[in-house]
Amino acid sequence: QVQLVESGGGLVQAGGSLRLSCAASGRTVSNYVMGWFRQAPGKERAFVSAVHWSRGTTYYAGSAKGRFTVSTDNAKNTVYLQMNSLKPEDTAVYYCAAANGLGILTPTTAQVMTVSQYDYWGQGTQVTVSS
Repeated sequence: QVQLVESGGGLVQAGGSLRLSCAASGRTVSNYVMGWFRQAPGKERAFVSAVHWSRGTTYYAGSAKGRFTVSTDNAKNTVYLQMNSLKPEDTAVYYCAAANGLGILTPTTAQVMTVSQYDYWGQGTQVTVSS
């Protein structure tokens, strides 16, 4: 089992920045793909970004490219999502997720974007961007 705990959400004005953290415990995740998803009220959970922990390969949704950066800290077993130039449409609950099967492969972007590919999920952290 892998436990994921997100933190770092909050209220920020448009144009501001936040850094989300996802601390993993219970099992080594060095061969996992770690994903960030978000879910706004009334909408489906949507892919934001992902990183292959051991290879360092990163993936981004179109809405995140150029504004968000995903990274990992092996010593802390933590994955981060640095979010800059935030917009009101970024308002959502942000979830961290871990995919074991994807870590063994060389996953395609389509695979890392798929919710059902992920085995473990955190509880989510609220991000609210005011206009």
